[in-house]
Amino acid sequence: MSRAVSYLLAGIFCACLPTFADEVDVTHLLSAQKNSGDWLSYGHDYSNQRFSPLKQINRQTVSHLVPRWIYQTGYSASFQATPLEVDGVIYLSMPFNHVSAINAATGQEIWRYKHRRVSTTMCCGPANRGVAVAQGKVFIGTVDARLIALDKATGIPVWDVPLVTDSGPTETVEQLGADNRLREKATTGTTGVGVNMAPLVVKDKVIIGITGVGYGLHLEAETPDAPVGTVVGFAGDFGRPGFYAAFDVHTGKRIWQFDTVPDSGWEGEFLETTPDGLPLPRDIAGEKQAMKQFPDAGRHGGGSAWTTPAFDPISNLLYVGIGNPSPQMDDSSRPGDNLYTVSLVALDADTGELRWNYQQVPHDLWGYDVASPPVLFDYQSRTGPVVAVGQAAKTGWFYVHDRLTGKLMYKSQPFVPQENLFAPPSPEGTRVAPGAIGGASWSPVAYNPSSGLAYVAASHVPVRYTVKSLAVNKDGKPQRYTELEPINEPQWGTLTAISTREGGKIHWQHKTEQPLVGGVLATAGNLVFMGEGNGYLSAYDADSGELLWQFQCGAGVNAPPVSYEVNGVQYVAVAAGGNSLFGFKGGGALLVFALPSGGK
Repeated sequence: MSRAVSYLLAGIFCACLPTFADEVDVTHLLSAQKNSGDWLSYGHDYSNQRFSPLKQINRQTVSHLVPRWIYQTGYSASFQATPLEVDGVIYLSMPFNHVSAINAATGQEIWRYKHRRVSTTMCCGPANRGVAVAQGKVFIGTVDARLIALDKATGIPVWDVPLVTDSGPTETVEQLGADNRLREKATTGTTGVGVNMAPLVVKDKVIIGITGVGYGLHLEAETPDAPVGTVVGFAGDFGRPGFYAAFDVHTGKRIWQFDTVPDSGWEGEFLETTPDGLPLPRDIAGEKQAMKQFPDAGRHGGGSAWTTPAFDPISNLLYVGIGNPSPQMDDSSRPGDNLYTVSLVALDADTGELRWNYQQVPHDLWGYDVASPPVLFDYQSRTGPVVAVGQAAKTGWFYVHDRLTGKLMYKSQPFVPQENLFAPPSPEGTRVAPGAIGGASWSPVAYNPSSGLAYVAASHVPVRYTVKSLAVNKDGKPQRYTELEPINEPQWGTLTAISTREGGKIHWQHKTEQPLVGGVLATAGNLVFMGEGNGYLSAYDADSGELLWQFQCGAGVNAPPVSYEVNGVQYVAVAAGGNSLFGFKGGGALLVFALPSGGK
């Protein structure tokens, strides 16, 4: 198709749009929390509370909720996106980074951008978690490590910049040497750097981070419905550090970059406990001795960027989460605390400079990435109000910090079972829960500012960590490695309401048949919406946890719902496309619900 024809068609499509008159600028984004009608960014607003002030759909009316329209993407693959709604238009990122603009009231497609990858390898599968919309553009980070700005009215690319020029060496099946059992199972893991997170626009900057630098070899699951296959970690000098970076919204020029592993000092203080005092299985003397053999381990240190940041405009701080160190699980070539991996971090939004970090698990052996997006709220302490940041962790706790200093104020009661939480891998195999697959993974939390309840979707998936050895590696020497494998026993999910006003006490908890991966929506209608891998989208009473409504979407609902309003009608929208990693049924639809006749 010629460029002239493309522009002509784009003009025809634009005639179908409700309006593009009101651009999303700094003022709109700063006031998004008070905007009752739109869903302007990944977490609804800069706080990441995922709370909609709409209440047409409420406890009394939700039982009448029905599908209003369905948009078929045409791609049956893991679907994790949060759709954004701006002035009557939905902007939806699809698997493999295709993007659509859709009439939010009718489901009619306005334009579609088809992404053409420059690399066939993908760090973490085809899924991405959404776009950002601002300054007349739609921004998306891609599985092939690019940041692209599309024209908001036409979907035509405005600029396209690579995030990395060299992803570095990755773990591959060749490392499995003479172990034919592993060689025959290896089907994934030869990966490169990519992006999974949705970008965030702050002032004139687009914030994005890269994944794929944690470097564990992912093997095929034994059964099709297994939550994940085996993960293998080898010692060695693989890969590179991750980063978060800011780019100019107009030109794509890189403004600053925060490396998730520092240039020097990544060994930290060789802590024997977590910051909250739990003992860690570390040989500190041995690690200090190993520093002589691995002085440059930080150059390959990992620390993927999984989370769309929260932003505090008053302090001008961004809050981000950082993934596991590299190599994953096997620690013999990475002595020290491995800063800033498995940390919640505060950055200056203008410069990217570190303000504080809280490392939940120094020298991580288990894959406890800080993956669920941070959420901002006000906390009434005994000495007065405190601006707080909370983060639902893979360890099974909801951590609450003073967001100006990083001081841990408290952590919640465990929201999943905990067993051998920080026990080391062993030759006979150590059973651990939650483990890398359990707890709160990337699923975003929702928070109700009226009740102070945080709603956390999480998983109970016990795993076994085993230290093994290949007979010989390619150099003719024994090769130690660490293996993570899900245990063949019942697994389930938990939707938990945590009271931030009662020191993290569990207010109620709902147990689901399958692990929960996707995310939560809270509304002023006193409802909580959440999807499950079995295909159900459900609505719960926000105060009691009572199930009030369900709808079978036909594919795994492993994405977070949103709510918006057009012409006086409240809608709830969610992506249903499953998750291949967990064996949840695939699909490729955006389903949108409303009350009959708009509830009028």
